[in-house]
This record gives sequence, C-alpha cells and structure tokens, in this order.
Amino acid sequence: MSEPVNLNKHRKAKARAEDKARADANAVKFGRTKGEKARDKAESARAVRELDGHKREP
Repeated sequence: MSEPVNLNKHRKAKARAEDKARADANAVKFGRTKGEKARDKAESARAVRELDGHKREP
C-alpha cells in the first residue's frame, strides 16, 4: 500500500510555489537596480536645482 499524503501540506506548498512565481514575475516587471534608482534620484535632484535656479527674487 502507498504512503498517505497530507493534503494540507501539499496545498500549502502549491500556494507557496505560486506566490514565489508571482513575486519573481513582479521583480522582473517592476524591479529596478540600485544604479537605476540612484540615477533617477540624481536626475530628480538636478531638475529641482534647475527650477530653483530659474526662480525670480521677490
């Protein structure tokens, strides 16, 4: 006779695998590298400096 299977463990393992697959897909779709984040932050700071430089004194 075969071994009994714990269906709760099987169900939870399957759910974990699906969640991991979804997380990996989101990391590829939305994830950015540290360099990309730093570049965007530097570009934003530069834009703010340019706008502040164009302000007129009251």
